[in-house]
Parts: sequence; structure tokens; C-alpha cells
Amino acid sequence: MQNFKLCKTDVGSQARLGVIITVSGTVNTPVFCPVGSLATVKTLTPDELDDIGCEMILANNYHLYLRPTSQVVHELGGLHKFMNWHKPILTDSGGFQVFSLANLRTINDDGVNFKSHIDGSSHFFTPEKAMYMQELLGSDIAMAFDHVPPACADRGLATQSLERTTLWAKRCLEAHTKEDQQVYGIVQGGMFSDLRQRAAQEITALPFDGFAVGGLSLGEPKEQMYGMLEETVPFLPPDKARYLMGVGAPEDIVEGVARGIDIFDCVLPTRVARNGALFTDEGRKNIRRTQYAKMDDSFDPNCDCYTCCKFSAAYLNHLFKSDELLGMRLASIHNIAFLWRLIKNIRLAIAQDSFTAFAADFLDRYKVTDESKRLEQKEQWLKANNR
Repeated sequence: MQNFKLCKTDVGSQARLGVIITVSGTVNTPVFCPVGSLATVKTLTPDELDDIGCEMILANNYHLYLRPTSQVVHELGGLHKFMNWHKPILTDSGGFQVFSLANLRTINDDGVNFKSHIDGSSHFFTPEKAMYMQELLGSDIAMAFDHVPPACADRGLATQSLERTTLWAKRCLEAHTKEDQQVYGIVQGGMFSDLRQRAAQEITALPFDGFAVGGLSLGEPKEQMYGMLEETVPFLPPDKARYLMGVGAPEDIVEGVARGIDIFDCVLPTRVARNGALFTDEGRKNIRRTQYAKMDDSFDPNCDCYTCCKFSAAYLNHLFKSDELLGMRLASIHNIAFLWRLIKNIRLAIAQDSFTAFAADFLDRYKVTDESKRLEQKEQWLKANNR
């Protein structure tokens, strides 16, 4: 079965339109996947995500393995039934979470010994186990188990990570038995161009259904991340989906699409929403600021999400200053809806061969403030430390 169809490439960039075909439905690309690590996108219901237009979400093998356990999810009918989400689901192997527990694990070519961040119990993760657990969950797309190096990794560690990721990729494919579940391989290589290219060539030589670029957005400067994409993406086959793991800031989605990426995921939109940071076309805004306390209009007049259609900025400001949970929910709805509107506009621009102009206009208007940079640096720290 053909799992990915490339429909169009923008004339002025590497931006692409495509379709991912899964047993749970089709996914148009480019696509952003809200993150539901524990089988829930925090504060939001599946119906709310569906109303926004979300086509695929991400869940995490590591977290679900620990609680409620992959076996329990399987016995209860699989992940789709368990969380009542019947569109496609992509599961991360848990490799990143295991490796972010730097002080709680030991690693060799066989796998990883780690202690649970929940109760300190010991576990041994192997490529085979990562595949088996994702098969139990029943996701539509499973990720290969990889060795994620830190952004600051020297050449020796980056090379070791690359070689181990290739070794484990082969073992993942050998272990995988669920025929209706796709498997994506992951390209590592640290911040070294030649290692990225070598990793891409090694991983794409294997019969994966799609390919991901991992190990980015871990604290390195954005320009370095974009540079690594430019060194990597040309070595990925055009007839298979390309996934940039753990990236979801609006500006990074636009820059990633321009470099040929099809799939994005990140906890950023909902996590910053819970702290009162809302996306707008001009950048991220803090709803807690005094300027919104008496603003009777919607927070974003250009947004047609439930939050902006039903409530004033003053009400949102009040909710956050009062520590009301509804504020977190409404802000999360807005941020996910903002990204989906951005994705739809990106798709339209590619279809009209006007993506380059669209991207330039968006990036000119979308200002990344010092406050946003600090928040994102905090997010990257939390991500790198499994928080």
C-alpha cells in the first residue's frame, strides 16, 4: 500500500503538499500534531480537537508504558478506543524521554536501563521492546527507537549516537510485526553536517514508511537548526513523508515547511497557553498583562476560534489572574486553532505557488520578542530534562 502521496511542490521553495494514508484515515500535509503524551492533549477533549480541525495527534510510548501500561491500553481496545480519538495517531518510541533522564539511565548497544521518573522502578528498553509496546498501543505510525544526543554533543558522542541509531533502526524493522502500522526511521547526527548526511543515507537505505529528523530544538540557536535541516532534508526521499520531531513554534513551522518538512509536533502551544501566552499574527502575547484587563473585545479579532468568538480579552485576563482552569483550556483552544489556521494558510499558499511570499510576509509580521525567547528557552530546558 502506498502510505504517502506527494501532490505538489511549491515552485519557489521546497514546500510540499502531500497525503499520508493510514488505516484510521488520511492526513493532509503539511500537518501539525498536538501532543497528547499520556493519551490526552492537556485540558482539551477529542471533540474540541476535532472541531478545530486536527487530523493527527501524537502520544508517547514511554509515558504510556509506565502508566497505565501498554498492556492495559491494549486490553481496553487500543489507544484509539482508550482515548476516544478515531483519527490517526503517531506514537514516539520513548527514546527521547529515556535519554533525557541522563542521571537515571545507563546505555549500551543492547538498549537502555533506566529508572522510572514516577516511582524509581528499574526498566530495560530495547528496540524490540519499543516496537512491541507501540504495537500493543495500536498507533497508526510508530517511531523507531533512537539514541538522542544533546545539542552540545561533541563529534564522538554524535557519531556514537548515529551508529547506535542505525543499529537499532535495523532491529526495529526486524522486530515489527503489525502490518497495518507504519514505522518511521529517525535521522540523528548532532550538529555536524557530514554526520547528518551520513545518517540520512544510512536510515533511508532501510525500508521505512517515512523519515524523521530528530535531535533538534534542544537548545541550539534557531539558525543552526535550520542549517541542519538544509543539510539533511535533500538526502531524504521525496516520495516519503518527512517529520521534524518536537518542533511547533509558528515561525519554526514556516521555516521547516520551506525546507521540505511535512509533519510537526510539539507540546509548546498548549504548555505556553497554560502560562497565559497566546499566539497572534504579530507574535506571542501575554494575556496576563494589564492592557487586557478592561479589553471588552476578543483577544484576537482575526481569529475565529471558540475562545475568540465567545469571550473577551478581559475575561481571559480575569481567568488567568484568578488561576481558573478554564483560562488554560480557552488559551489552549486558541493556540491549537492558531496553528491549524496557519497550516491551512500554508497549504493554500503552496497550492497557489505563493508560499515564498506568504512565508516572507508571515515572518516579517511575527515578532519573536525577548520574552518569547526566554519562554522558549525554558521550554527547551524542560523538554531536554523530561519535564
